[in-house]
Amino acid sequence: MFRRYTNLFRIIFSFMDLCALNGVQLLIFFIYPSLAADGFKYIFLLIIMNLAWLGCSYITALYIYDQQLNFERFSKKTAQAFTLFTLLVLLFIFLFKYDYSRLFIILSFSGLALALTLSRAFFIWGAGYFVHSHRFDRNIILLGYNDVSKQLVSHFISHTTNISVKGYFEDYKTVQELSNFPIIGHLRDCLHYAISNKVTEIYCTIAPETNPMIYDLAQTAEKNFIRFLFVPNLKLFVNRTLHFNYLDDIPILSLRPEPLQDVAGQIKKRLFDIVFSLIIIILLLSWLVPILAIFIKLDSKGPVFFVQIRSGKNNRPFHCYKFRSLHVNNDADNTQVTKNDTRFTRLGRFLRKTNIDELPQFFNTLAGSMSVVGPRPHMLKHTEMYSGLLNEYMVRHFIKPGITGWAQVNGFRGETKTVLHMQKRVEHDIWYIENWSLWLDFRIIILTVFNVVKGERNAF
Repeated sequence: MFRRYTNLFRIIFSFMDLCALNGVQLLIFFIYPSLAADGFKYIFLLIIMNLAWLGCSYITALYIYDQQLNFERFSKKTAQAFTLFTLLVLLFIFLFKYDYSRLFIILSFSGLALALTLSRAFFIWGAGYFVHSHRFDRNIILLGYNDVSKQLVSHFISHTTNISVKGYFEDYKTVQELSNFPIIGHLRDCLHYAISNKVTEIYCTIAPETNPMIYDLAQTAEKNFIRFLFVPNLKLFVNRTLHFNYLDDIPILSLRPEPLQDVAGQIKKRLFDIVFSLIIIILLLSWLVPILAIFIKLDSKGPVFFVQIRSGKNNRPFHCYKFRSLHVNNDADNTQVTKNDTRFTRLGRFLRKTNIDELPQFFNTLAGSMSVVGPRPHMLKHTEMYSGLLNEYMVRHFIKPGITGWAQVNGFRGETKTVLHMQKRVEHDIWYIENWSLWLDFRIIILTVFNVVKGERNAF
């Protein structure tokens, strides 16, 4: 059923947004009929804009929502999709040098932005109207007075406006009352109370294995059109947040969500890596490598590229490429580079400060051993050392290492002086793994460029 509503939501809003996009264009043509003289050129742009919007809404997962619709998330995704859409359309116009009317372009973007804002505002107003119309009010009771039932009550109070919590039923009343939600009575009294007080749902936090009465209560409740829901206490097995997936009808528990476990996600990320790295290699490295090669050779003796074996996906070692920024030495695979390192060449300090030394890793990305965005690859020695000090350190190797990453744009780059510093880096890397999206990759790339231009305290 949930999947059906998800598809309905996707179809309705994608249709509404495309109608808004095309309606704005038709309205502009109606107001400025002179544009019709070069109609084919504008029709071609309209087709590109439709394709761009569909692509941007797919990349940002605009029309996908979880088990309950989050208005704030929906608005944020709309803004992300519109921003990416604007950039793509402007890039198309710039690359193909079509002479479109500036007024037409401005009105198109402004009109679409207005239409999207109005449609979202109307949707939020409509949803709010239904929520406050009391058509969806739910009265609930909870079986069991424990940490899980208290968390449920806190969630209902914080996140819902149409749920009225009546109280708890518990056979062992160690506490008489909790705030406004009393322990109403024994378990055997719950159904009589539920029927008399028009309760719509019963949440049971007591394991049926410990109390056979629970099964009878569940069957009797459904006969009286009262939904009976079981809430297992999974912290008895693993004391952390768990995530549910289903293999057909078999529930699967995992310790964390991993968007890149999905084949579609892997394909999107790999295609992005290939396209982005090819653009950098063709437009930048094709002429920059020969120039830097000459300067590096003139600056100090040694090879142009520094090649080091580092830890990759699933801890498989790979050859990581950089422009050489240090004098040739025997400690490169054992000692981190520090701020006042005497091994720096004159040119090397500039290369590291500006991150230009990392650019050859786009060849790693094209070859498939790295990604544009991901956890930074570490030396084998550091992987061995920190894996013994930090329990979740190896989790960062579930995906390909990146040229830049979420930890780096949040200040955790360069030398790791303490275990705490590395722990923070690992936490950011794991957050990236659990929250990956193409939009997040775009955001990290933009922040990386911004930090390079601005200058970073940890860049040396």
